[in-house]
Amino acid sequence: MDFVVKGARLIDGSGAVPCQADVAVAGERIVRIGNIEPVAGVPVIDGTGLAVAPGFIDSHTHDDGYLLAHPDMTPKVSQGITTVVTGNCGVSLAPLVRPGVPQPLDLLGPAELFRFATFKQWLDALRDSPAAVNVVPLVGHTTLRVAIMDDTGREANDTEKSAMRGLLSEALEAGAFGVSTGTFYPPAAAATTEEIIDVCGLLRERGGIYATHLRDEADHIVPAINEALEIGRAINATVVFSHHKLAGERNHGRSRETLDMISKAAARQPVCLDCHPYPATSTMLRLDRVRIASRTLITWSTACPEAAGRDFQDLKAEWGLDDEAAFHKLSPAGAIYFLMDPKDVRRIFQHPLTMVGSDGLPFDPHPHPRQWGTFTNVLRTMVREHRLLSFEQAIHRMTGLAARQYGLSDRGFLKEGHYADMVLLDPDTVTDMATFEDPIQLSRGINGVWVNGQRVWNGKEPGGARPGKVLSR
Repeated sequence: MDFVVKGARLIDGSGAVPCQADVAVAGERIVRIGNIEPVAGVPVIDGTGLAVAPGFIDSHTHDDGYLLAHPDMTPKVSQGITTVVTGNCGVSLAPLVRPGVPQPLDLLGPAELFRFATFKQWLDALRDSPAAVNVVPLVGHTTLRVAIMDDTGREANDTEKSAMRGLLSEALEAGAFGVSTGTFYPPAAAATTEEIIDVCGLLRERGGIYATHLRDEADHIVPAINEALEIGRAINATVVFSHHKLAGERNHGRSRETLDMISKAAARQPVCLDCHPYPATSTMLRLDRVRIASRTLITWSTACPEAAGRDFQDLKAEWGLDDEAAFHKLSPAGAIYFLMDPKDVRRIFQHPLTMVGSDGLPFDPHPHPRQWGTFTNVLRTMVREHRLLSFEQAIHRMTGLAARQYGLSDRGFLKEGHYADMVLLDPDTVTDMATFEDPIQLSRGINGVWVNGQRVWNGKEPGGARPGKVLSR
C-alpha cells in the first residue's frame, strides 16, 4: 500500500447511502476498502469529518489546448475534477493546422495551438507531456469542415464528405470516443442532417458518443432536439445534449417540454445531457444572443481588450453606438449572456440523466466563473441551498453516471480494483468562490485530489504530479 485515507465518509459514486470506510491505494489503483488497520511505513491521511468520493468527471470542456499549455490544470483539480471530456460543441484542436482559425475554434486558445495534422499527433503530445487530469477526447465535426472545406457556408460535397470521413476514421482509430457537432455556429450552420449522418456514419459499427450543441436552443429547440435524436439513431451513437438550456425569456419554462422529450427518447435510444448550474452562458459575441439576453458581459475583445469584464450596454452607451455598431467595434470577441431562467436550470439538474459539465473557456481573460467553480457550485447551490439533490446524488451525477455514459469501466466509482481517481472534501463547507465579477478564484473545501493514485491538489495548490492519461472507451 502507498497510502490510506482513514476515517472519511465514503461516497462511492453510485448514489447509494454513504458509509464509513477507509480506502487504501497502491500504485494507480484502489486495493482495499473497509476497516484498514495502520501498517508501519504506510502514510495515513486523516479523513475525519470529511468525505471521500470518486474524482469528478467534467462532461463538457474546451480544455483541448489548455491541457498542453497549463498541464497543472489548476482550475479543474482545485474543484475536484480528475477527468475532462474535450472536443465539444463541434470544435476540437485536432486534426487542424492553420495560422488563423475562424470563430468559434478560437475559443480553444491561440492559433499556434492548432498544429496537429492528425488526431493521433495531438493525443501523442498529451501522452508525451501528460497533464494532471485524464482526458476523454471527442473530435469536432466543425474542425473537420474547417480542415477540408474552402467555403464552410454551404453543405459539403461528396468529395469533401469523403475527406472528412478519412479524418474521422483516423481520429477514431487513434482513440476518439466519438464526435461532437455545433451547427449553432457559422462554420457548421450550413451542414445538413444528411451531411452529418454521412460523415459520422463510421460510428455505426463502433458505437460511441454523439455530443451536440444543438442547432437552436431558443425558439426552435424542439426540431433541433428531434434532429439530434435522428442523427443518434442513424449512426448508432449515444446522444449527449450539451449544456442543455432554454435561451431567451419567451422560452423560459420550456424545460418541462424538452426534458419530457428526452425522457421519452431514453426509452428508445441511448441519450443523456450535461448542464452547469449558472443562469448565464458564454461563447463568441453574437448579436442574436445579445438581443435575447437580459445582460451581456464581454469576456474578451481583440479590437478592444480593455472591454473585458465590461457590460455590453454600458460600452454601447459610452461609445454612443447602436447594437450593431458596438458589435462590429468589439468583434471578434467573447461574451457571457444572461438568458436562462434559474428555475429551468434547477429543473434540468433534477433530471436523472443530467451529468455535470462546466463548458468553461479557459483562455478567456475574464472567463465565466464556471471554469473555476462549476462542481463546487453544484454542491453549494443544488445540494445545500436548494436541497434539490442529496450529496450522494450530486456526486453520482459528477462521477458514476458520467463514467457509465462515456464507457469508462474502471473509473467513476470507489471500488477495489478501480483507478484511484479520488477527492477528499468537506461536504458541509465545500463551495465555489468564483463570481461573474471576479471569476478566477479557487474553490474552498477541497482538501485533496488524486489522479491515478498521485496527489494533484493538496488543498491549497497543485501537487506537482501530472499523472493524467488519455483514456480509452
